[in-house]
Amino acid sequence: MLMESRAVATPRQPTQKVRVRPMQGRDEDAWDAFVDRSPGATFFHQARWRRIVEHVFHHRCHYLIAERSDRISGVLPLAQVRSRLFGHSLVSLPFCVYGGPVGDDEAAVSALIDAAVELGRALGVDQLELRNRDALRPAWPHQDLYVTFRKPLESSVEANMSAIPRKQRAMVRKGIARGLRSERDGSADRFFRLYSDNMHRHGTPALPSRYFDALLAEFGEAAEVLTVTDATGVAVSSVLSFHFRDEVLPYYAGDTPRAREFAANDFKYWELMRRACERGVRVFDYGRSKRGSGSYAFKKNWGFEPSPLAYEHHLYVGDTIPQHNPANPRYRALIGLWRRLPRPIVDTLGPMIVRNLG
Repeated sequence: MLMESRAVATPRQPTQKVRVRPMQGRDEDAWDAFVDRSPGATFFHQARWRRIVEHVFHHRCHYLIAERSDRISGVLPLAQVRSRLFGHSLVSLPFCVYGGPVGDDEAAVSALIDAAVELGRALGVDQLELRNRDALRPAWPHQDLYVTFRKPLESSVEANMSAIPRKQRAMVRKGIARGLRSERDGSADRFFRLYSDNMHRHGTPALPSRYFDALLAEFGEAAEVLTVTDATGVAVSSVLSFHFRDEVLPYYAGDTPRAREFAANDFKYWELMRRACERGVRVFDYGRSKRGSGSYAFKKNWGFEPSPLAYEHHLYVGDTIPQHNPANPRYRALIGLWRRLPRPIVDTLGPMIVRNLG
């Protein structure tokens, strides 16, 4: 697939043609170098996600590069998700909260989107979904369900503690008083036990353990597991976070039913924030939440303000965006049923179901 676009000359718009082509294996280093220097890029734009999506979930990836004079000027990671239950989509990017096109200028971004629309049509998908932070095609149908919470960190540990609203700060201090400790884990084993149990209690299929092992293997020090133990050394809460440039993003979490008694989750995120501050991280990205959810309220209580996410869709079939998320009332009965299923059944069926949700 090849597409060319002629940009209109403006002070910020080069006049060279934009050429869009598929990423090749030899492009990986140049792709990541572009991502590292591009202000709009995120952790999820890195080329290594391609191996995870293809090898763990077996979704075919289509990574697009925009070029001018053989120099990368934009990238767009895409994956084809095909499911009998949830339809056929081209997504940027499944299992990622961000991932839409990023480029040096408007012309490069526009060329990538046009190429993605053409690719989706050629693949026969039902929809193209771009998980943008900001609107790029305002006329397209978009989701108003998700927000993100991002906030600069203060320069000192003490200042960050003081910045936490009083009631939430009291919860952090409660965890400290109960003798909680945080430990960085070298594997995802303790995290996964807490995460999978938590997902079962909430009626949601868990991602497979091999996915978390792959994250740690691919991203190394940039993927961090932090586990909280009680005074006896028993793990009660854990979080897997991503580091990118000067940001930290707590992404997956799990806990035991006793975690609330110890204020373990409050302590966990404080410890992540404290450690991030000490290593010079400047932005704490609390991640995506659905409006009106418990996690939305929890993050607001930490003094973070929500910013809408512009998830834009190009629909090839139908005229409404499919709602394959737990907020959809049609899934309430299934969520209740999933909570009641025995763990052996949940552990067997869960990975087969969740790979198609993305």
